[in-house]
Amino acid sequence: MEMSPEKETVVVRALSESAESLAKPGDVFHLVACSWWNSWVNYVSQTRSAASVSHQQNSVPSTTLNRPCAIDNTDLIQHSGSEDAAIGFDLRDNLVEGTDYILLPKAIWNQLHEWYGGGPKLARKVISSGLSENELSVEVYPLRLHLHLNPKGDRCTIRISKKETVGELYRKACETFGLESEQAFIWDYYGQRKHALINDMDKSLEDINIEMDQDILVDITDNGGNMSLSVAGGLSMDKSFFKNVNPELSQYSQYLNQTTSREVEKIHGMPGFSTSDSSGGLTGLSNLGNTCYMNSAIQCLVHTPQFALYFLDDYHQEKTRHNRVGRRGKLAVAFGDLLKKLWAPPPGQVSVNPRHFKAKLGRFAPQFSDLHQHDSQELLVLLLDGLHEDLNHVEKISNIKSRDADGRPDEEVGDEYWSNHVARNNSIIVDVCQYKSTLVCPVCNKMSVIFDPFMYLSLPLQFTSIRTMTVTVFTCDGSALPAAFTINVPKLGRCRDLIQALGSSCSLKDNEIILLVKIQNHLINCFLEDPLVPLSSIKDDDHLAAYKIPKFVKKFKFLQLIHRREEENPGSSQRITEWKPFGTPLVSPILCDDTFTTGDIQSVVHTMLSPLRRTEILRHADVFDTSIAATASDLPRAVNCTVTSTDFIFGESKQESGNSKVTGLRKLPLLQVDENNSCFDLSVGEEKAVKIASSSRSILVSVDWSQNLLDYYETSYLENLPVVKNGAASKRTRKEPLSLYTCLEAFLREEPLVLEEMWYCPQCKEQRQASKKLDLWRLPDVLIIQLKRFEYSRSAKHKLKTFVHFPIHDFNLTDYIGSKRNSMQHLYELYAVINHYGDMRSGHYTAHIKLLDENRWYNFDDAHVSPIDEDAVRSSAAYVLFYRRVKSDCSSASNRPQSSARHKKVSYL
Repeated sequence: MEMSPEKETVVVRALSESAESLAKPGDVFHLVACSWWNSWVNYVSQTRSAASVSHQQNSVPSTTLNRPCAIDNTDLIQHSGSEDAAIGFDLRDNLVEGTDYILLPKAIWNQLHEWYGGGPKLARKVISSGLSENELSVEVYPLRLHLHLNPKGDRCTIRISKKETVGELYRKACETFGLESEQAFIWDYYGQRKHALINDMDKSLEDINIEMDQDILVDITDNGGNMSLSVAGGLSMDKSFFKNVNPELSQYSQYLNQTTSREVEKIHGMPGFSTSDSSGGLTGLSNLGNTCYMNSAIQCLVHTPQFALYFLDDYHQEKTRHNRVGRRGKLAVAFGDLLKKLWAPPPGQVSVNPRHFKAKLGRFAPQFSDLHQHDSQELLVLLLDGLHEDLNHVEKISNIKSRDADGRPDEEVGDEYWSNHVARNNSIIVDVCQYKSTLVCPVCNKMSVIFDPFMYLSLPLQFTSIRTMTVTVFTCDGSALPAAFTINVPKLGRCRDLIQALGSSCSLKDNEIILLVKIQNHLINCFLEDPLVPLSSIKDDDHLAAYKIPKFVKKFKFLQLIHRREEENPGSSQRITEWKPFGTPLVSPILCDDTFTTGDIQSVVHTMLSPLRRTEILRHADVFDTSIAATASDLPRAVNCTVTSTDFIFGESKQESGNSKVTGLRKLPLLQVDENNSCFDLSVGEEKAVKIASSSRSILVSVDWSQNLLDYYETSYLENLPVVKNGAASKRTRKEPLSLYTCLEAFLREEPLVLEEMWYCPQCKEQRQASKKLDLWRLPDVLIIQLKRFEYSRSAKHKLKTFVHFPIHDFNLTDYIGSKRNSMQHLYELYAVINHYGDMRSGHYTAHIKLLDENRWYNFDDAHVSPIDEDAVRSSAAYVLFYRRVKSDCSSASNRPQSSARHKKVSYL
């Protein structure tokens, strides 16, 4: 029966309001393609709009809108799929609500289907979700499970709600393969490796962590009730299940529990190691598929003494479930359960399956929910963050702002920052590191000091190495010829290191400084005035020049002298010459508080070029121009250029009555280039003032070297500027391997902030690239150190396989602590290492862990645990180091806890 659009709207609106008020778990909603739904909405709304216009104009609309065709949901379904009796048609992956489909209550769907027909019908149920199970959502995508039948090898994919029970999964699997219920046993086949038997019929699939696209193994028993295949992989069986199902299977379970580690290795297809007394602490973790990164991090935490003591005690009594920031204690409970299994495994069990814990971790950190390889250190940090949130006793976290130091004593400021941190964070992981961070503005020297906590030290793998650099030094007062100096500087140093070494080599005077520039195409490319610029920004094939100039006390500008000569144009068929730059520019500072004339520029240039004069030729040459005569006292604007009169003449000075007199200066062919690239000839006409733009820091002047002028100067000193690296390879200061102390010193070294992290200077009120200096201020009882082996850039990523020599005993950090309040020693001992073997594309994680009561090291390689010598602990695979503080009163502390040990209020990090 066809209704008018207005009546359809009224009916649908009424049904919608009723459905929203009565929605509950189990209710059915239907998917409708947005394309059809939008056509229906447009049909109804446009009809109302047309009717309104018609009423206002008192006329009949000229067009009639078409009624939508039958409902068409074919774009939402997998065309290769078949209809499931319970779920219906299989949907295309990655459909988006509001873009591809909308959800309609069952009543509205039935009404629309009665009016328009079509389909197919895509019904989905409402389920409860959220931590408290009080949120409602429509399960658009039920679990898609891949069933594998053993031993026949048949496969089938089914859809089932994650809220369904294990019993329903059994029923559906048996129905799919035509089996009787007593013929089948269902296994968790995650990653197509047999794990636990799924046997708790009343639990939901969500409760046992069954995920989308997971594999399920259906084992067929023979007529006697025995499974057709031997068990492979890690087992986690419920003995009561075997006891209730079949006596023979119960005997099989007992047999597994009584086998030795060698027999388990033979049956399970995996190696195992067990100490003679089969005590805890030497239990491996099954690899679920690329989960070695997780296993190595867990083992190191499990063997951290404070951590183990805490979780083996009754930590459930603490207020873990009331913190609204964390997972309400679920991650902590899952980790605690796993830790207990590793310290107290069932007899004969050499490994524990971490499947349940990984599922809980994946809900807290979804990036670790897949079976891809991940960074063990990243997981470690996320895991510690999650456990802290679950175990934090501070339920209401207030935002306490710490004040800047403002000249207060460091101890007072550090304590204030630490108190504010503890006020917001109170868990076993509260005792983290604290460092002092000092920022200095490069413009106004404003200093800001803050004290921040951090969970671990991340150290760069940097050698203290020497870099050989060659720089040519020029003078501005004509006192010496240009000279190249080859010096050694720290490879990871900064421009200030280069300038300091260069000053020592070229005998820099107290009233002089060095101006460092980079030369490119015979022009100054940039001034390297920032002392914090890293030397790594200077390439080996760059050309550097340095100018010895007087210290500035007044306003000044740089006069840059560019050299040009005539060269033939190689691109021209005719012999055409043009003036092109050559050689190295010269630089001299000039005061800009007074008027500067063309004669002043001529005098300054003569001064800079005077060391290049060929005196023997000039003695016999008639090249004097008496139009310019000057003495040293006539040049007040050349900054501190104290030179003799002979510096400004071509030839020797003439002595008359005991006084020195300048006989004449020749005007040089100079051109001034202004900011508009316009040229002004400085060698013709009368002396006049030179215009200097206030916005420019330099006066650009070029000298055109004719062949005649070249005869009187040795310009070869200006040419062939050497590159930075003269062929000698950089060398290390010592032959021994990179030390962990060296890495720490590189981490604490002062450096400028990267451009992406500019600091807002409160005094300049602008973003500044401040220098940053870190100092260790407070260290925890357990210190975690990451060696930054993985490097990432926009174009590539690679792993550093540098061997780092790290102390196993007596790691002394006393001299690196900035706080001098107490005289205690900060001495540490290594007890665990996370190793990474391979490269960025394919690698494997293991852990080396020391059991302190045995004073023996073990290698934890997933399910395999084996003893190793202490010498084998150090390797180029070491990635994350775990140190514990060595105290005089607890030298015999053990990291093998007993289950009866009571938790003492100790902090972990």
